[in-house]
Amino acid sequence: MRFRLPAERPATPPTGYKVAHPVLSQDGTRAGFTGVSLGGALPYGVLDEARCAYGRRHRAPHRRCDCGFHCVHARAEAEGLLCTAEHRAAALLEVAVLGAYIRFERGFRYARQRVRVLTVGPCGCGAAATRLADAGWGRPGWRALDAVCGGCGRGGGRVSVTLGRFAEVAGEGLRVTAAPAVPGAPAPVPTGLGLPELAAEAALLQARLDWFQSELGRLRGPG
Repeated sequence: MRFRLPAERPATPPTGYKVAHPVLSQDGTRAGFTGVSLGGALPYGVLDEARCAYGRRHRAPHRRCDCGFHCVHARAEAEGLLCTAEHRAAALLEVAVLGAYIRFERGFRYARQRVRVLTVGPCGCGAAATRLADAGWGRPGWRALDAVCGGCGRGGGRVSVTLGRFAEVAGEGLRVTAAPAVPGAPAPVPTGLGLPELAAEAALLQARLDWFQSELGRLRGPG
Protein backbone atom coordinates (compact mmCIF):
# COMPACT_ATOMS: atom_id res chain seq x y z
CA MET A 1 0.00 0.00 0.00
CA ARG A 2 1.41 3.40 -1.02
CA PHE A 3 0.76 6.49 1.07
CA ARG A 4 0.40 9.86 -0.63
CA LEU A 5 1.31 13.16 0.95
CA PRO A 6 -1.63 15.50 1.56
CA ALA A 7 -2.24 17.96 -1.26
CA GLU A 8 -2.03 21.67 -0.46
CA ARG A 9 -3.86 24.42 -2.32
CA PRO A 10 -2.96 27.69 -0.55
CA ALA A 11 -4.95 30.83 -1.32
CA THR A 12 -1.71 32.80 -1.82
CA PRO A 13 1.75 31.60 -2.89
CA PRO A 14 3.93 30.55 0.05
CA THR A 15 6.92 32.76 0.85
CA GLY A 16 10.43 31.40 1.13
CA TYR A 17 14.02 32.62 1.51
CA LYS A 18 17.28 31.62 -0.13
CA VAL A 19 20.75 32.93 -0.92
CA ALA A 20 22.16 33.48 -4.41
CA HIS A 21 24.59 35.64 -6.37
CA PRO A 22 23.24 38.50 -8.51
CA VAL A 23 24.39 38.23 -12.13
CA LEU A 24 24.33 40.56 -15.13
CA SER A 25 24.37 39.40 -18.75
CA GLN A 26 27.44 40.12 -20.84
CA ASP A 27 25.64 42.85 -22.81
CA GLY A 28 24.06 44.35 -19.68
CA THR A 29 20.48 43.92 -20.90
CA ARG A 30 19.42 41.11 -18.52
CA ALA A 31 19.81 40.52 -14.81
CA GLY A 32 19.23 37.44 -12.72
CA PHE A 33 20.73 35.12 -10.14
CA THR A 34 22.85 32.01 -9.84
CA GLY A 35 22.47 29.57 -6.98
CA VAL A 36 25.08 28.52 -4.44
CA SER A 37 24.56 24.75 -4.60
CA LEU A 38 22.68 22.38 -6.90
CA GLY A 39 21.86 24.09 -10.20
CA GLY A 40 24.33 26.93 -9.65
CA ALA A 41 25.48 26.60 -13.26
CA LEU A 42 22.00 27.60 -14.50
CA PRO A 43 21.31 31.33 -13.95
CA TYR A 44 17.63 32.20 -13.55
CA GLY A 45 15.50 35.31 -13.87
CA VAL A 46 13.21 37.07 -11.43
CA LEU A 47 10.26 35.03 -12.72
CA ASP A 48 11.46 31.65 -13.93
CA GLU A 49 10.77 27.94 -14.14
CA ALA A 50 13.09 25.30 -12.71
CA ARG A 51 14.92 22.88 -15.00
CA CYS A 52 16.51 19.60 -14.03
CA ALA A 53 20.16 20.26 -13.18
CA TYR A 54 21.06 16.79 -14.42
CA GLY A 55 19.63 17.36 -17.89
CA ARG A 56 16.81 14.84 -17.52
CA ARG A 57 13.55 15.43 -19.35
CA HIS A 58 11.17 15.17 -16.43
CA ARG A 59 9.45 18.22 -14.98
CA ALA A 60 10.79 19.68 -11.77
CA PRO A 61 10.37 18.99 -8.94
CA HIS A 62 10.50 15.23 -9.51
CA ARG A 63 10.05 12.99 -6.49
CA ARG A 64 12.97 10.77 -7.48
CA CYS A 65 15.37 13.63 -8.26
CA ASP A 66 16.86 16.62 -6.46
CA CYS A 67 15.83 19.08 -9.19
CA GLY A 68 13.76 22.21 -8.70
CA PHE A 69 14.22 25.50 -6.92
CA HIS A 70 15.02 25.27 -3.22
CA CYS A 71 14.27 27.66 -0.35
CA VAL A 72 13.80 27.62 3.41
CA HIS A 73 10.78 28.74 5.42
CA ALA A 74 12.55 31.10 7.85
CA ARG A 75 14.38 34.28 6.88
CA ALA A 76 16.73 33.88 9.86
CA GLU A 77 17.84 30.48 8.60
CA ALA A 78 18.69 31.87 5.16
CA GLU A 79 20.56 34.78 6.76
CA GLY A 80 22.54 32.23 8.75
CA LEU A 81 23.87 30.77 5.49
CA LEU A 82 25.47 34.14 4.73
CA CYS A 83 27.79 33.63 7.71
CA THR A 84 29.60 30.71 6.09
CA ALA A 85 32.85 31.44 4.26
CA GLU A 86 31.64 30.21 0.87
CA HIS A 87 28.46 32.31 0.98
CA ARG A 88 29.76 35.61 2.41
CA ALA A 89 29.44 37.36 -0.97
CA ALA A 90 25.94 36.04 -1.70
CA ALA A 91 22.71 38.01 -1.31
CA LEU A 92 19.40 37.22 0.38
CA LEU A 93 16.32 36.57 -1.75
CA GLU A 94 12.68 36.62 -0.69
CA VAL A 95 10.70 34.49 -3.14
CA ALA A 96 7.14 33.49 -3.89
CA VAL A 97 6.81 29.73 -4.34
CA LEU A 98 4.77 29.05 -7.49
CA GLY A 99 3.52 25.93 -9.22
CA ALA A 100 3.92 22.42 -7.84
CA TYR A 101 6.02 22.09 -4.72
CA ILE A 102 7.15 19.53 -2.19
CA ARG A 103 7.16 20.72 1.41
CA PHE A 104 9.89 19.66 3.78
CA GLU A 105 10.48 20.39 7.45
CA ARG A 106 12.82 23.31 6.68
CA GLY A 107 11.65 24.49 3.29
CA PHE A 108 10.32 23.80 -0.21
CA ARG A 109 11.48 22.22 -3.45
CA TYR A 110 9.34 23.64 -6.24
CA ALA A 111 8.69 24.25 -9.93
CA ARG A 112 8.46 28.02 -10.40
CA GLN A 113 9.30 31.15 -8.43
CA ARG A 114 9.15 34.92 -8.42
CA VAL A 115 11.93 36.77 -6.66
CA ARG A 116 10.21 39.60 -4.78
CA VAL A 117 13.07 41.21 -2.86
CA LEU A 118 16.85 41.15 -3.25
CA THR A 119 18.78 42.28 -0.16
CA VAL A 120 22.51 42.82 -0.68
CA GLY A 121 24.98 42.86 2.19
CA PRO A 122 27.41 45.67 3.12
CA CYS A 123 30.47 46.48 1.03
CA GLY A 124 33.75 44.79 1.93
CA CYS A 125 34.77 47.98 3.78
CA GLY A 126 31.65 47.72 5.95
CA ALA A 127 29.72 50.65 4.43
CA ALA A 128 26.20 50.19 3.09
CA ALA A 129 26.20 49.11 -0.57
CA THR A 130 25.02 51.45 -3.32
CA ARG A 131 26.13 49.49 -6.40
CA LEU A 132 26.72 45.98 -7.73
CA ALA A 133 30.13 45.51 -9.38
CA ASP A 134 31.83 42.74 -11.35
CA ALA A 135 32.97 40.12 -8.82
CA GLY A 136 35.68 38.72 -11.09
CA TRP A 137 33.94 35.44 -11.88
CA GLY A 138 30.73 34.27 -13.52
CA ARG A 139 28.99 31.80 -15.83
CA PRO A 140 29.12 31.68 -19.65
CA GLY A 141 27.49 34.93 -20.76
CA TRP A 142 26.91 36.16 -17.19
CA ARG A 143 28.99 38.27 -14.78
CA ALA A 144 28.59 37.63 -11.05
CA LEU A 145 28.21 40.84 -9.04
CA ASP A 146 29.39 41.91 -5.58
CA ALA A 147 27.83 44.62 -3.40
CA VAL A 148 30.06 47.73 -3.14
CA CYS A 149 29.74 51.23 -1.70
CA GLY A 150 30.17 54.46 -3.64
CA GLY A 151 33.87 54.74 -2.75
CA CYS A 152 34.95 51.15 -3.40
CA GLY A 153 32.86 50.96 -6.58
CA ARG A 154 34.73 53.80 -8.26
CA GLY A 155 37.28 53.25 -11.00
CA GLY A 156 39.18 50.03 -11.55
CA GLY A 157 37.53 49.43 -14.93
CA ARG A 158 34.95 47.09 -13.38
CA VAL A 159 31.47 46.84 -14.86
CA SER A 160 28.98 48.05 -12.25
CA VAL A 161 25.34 49.10 -11.92
CA THR A 162 23.38 50.90 -9.24
CA LEU A 163 20.92 48.91 -7.17
CA GLY A 164 18.06 50.72 -8.90
CA ARG A 165 19.44 49.95 -12.36
CA PHE A 166 19.77 46.26 -11.50
CA ALA A 167 16.12 46.18 -10.42
CA GLU A 168 15.10 47.95 -13.63
CA VAL A 169 17.01 45.51 -15.86
CA ALA A 170 15.75 42.49 -13.91
CA GLY A 171 12.14 43.64 -14.26
CA GLU A 172 9.03 41.88 -12.92
CA GLY A 173 8.71 44.36 -10.05
CA LEU A 174 11.88 43.25 -8.26
CA ARG A 175 12.70 45.36 -5.21
CA VAL A 176 16.38 45.77 -4.28
CA THR A 177 17.45 46.86 -0.80
CA ALA A 178 20.79 47.21 0.97
CA ALA A 179 21.54 45.87 4.44
CA PRO A 180 22.70 48.46 7.02
CA ALA A 181 26.38 49.32 7.30
CA VAL A 182 28.54 47.41 9.74
CA PRO A 183 28.78 49.36 13.04
CA GLY A 184 31.91 51.50 13.04
CA ALA A 185 32.30 51.42 9.27
CA PRO A 186 33.50 54.60 7.50
CA ALA A 187 30.88 56.99 6.18
CA PRO A 188 30.00 56.44 2.52
CA VAL A 189 31.87 58.55 0.00
CA PRO A 190 29.57 60.93 -1.92
CA THR A 191 29.46 60.27 -5.66
CA GLY A 192 28.90 62.54 -8.63
CA LEU A 193 30.07 65.79 -6.94
CA GLY A 194 30.96 68.81 -9.03
CA LEU A 195 33.36 71.69 -8.29
CA PRO A 196 30.90 73.70 -6.13
CA GLU A 197 30.06 70.68 -4.01
CA LEU A 198 33.73 69.76 -3.58
CA ALA A 199 34.56 73.37 -2.61
CA ALA A 200 31.80 73.31 0.01
CA GLU A 201 33.10 70.00 1.38
CA ALA A 202 36.63 71.46 1.61
CA ALA A 203 35.35 74.56 3.43
CA LEU A 204 33.48 72.38 5.91
CA LEU A 205 36.57 70.28 6.56
CA GLN A 206 38.66 73.42 7.09
CA ALA A 207 36.12 74.80 9.55
CA ARG A 208 36.18 71.54 11.49
CA LEU A 209 39.98 71.62 11.54
CA ASP A 210 40.02 75.21 12.84
CA TRP A 211 37.57 74.27 15.60
CA PHE A 212 39.65 71.25 16.53
CA GLN A 213 42.83 73.34 16.76
CA SER A 214 41.13 75.96 18.94
CA GLU A 215 39.76 73.31 21.31
CA LEU A 216 43.16 71.66 21.47
CA GLY A 217 44.79 75.02 22.34
CA ARG A 218 42.17 75.65 25.05
CA LEU A 219 42.82 72.29 26.69
CA ARG A 220 46.58 72.79 26.63
CA GLY A 221 46.27 76.17 28.35
CA PRO A 222 48.72 79.09 28.28
CA GLY A 223 51.69 76.82 28.93
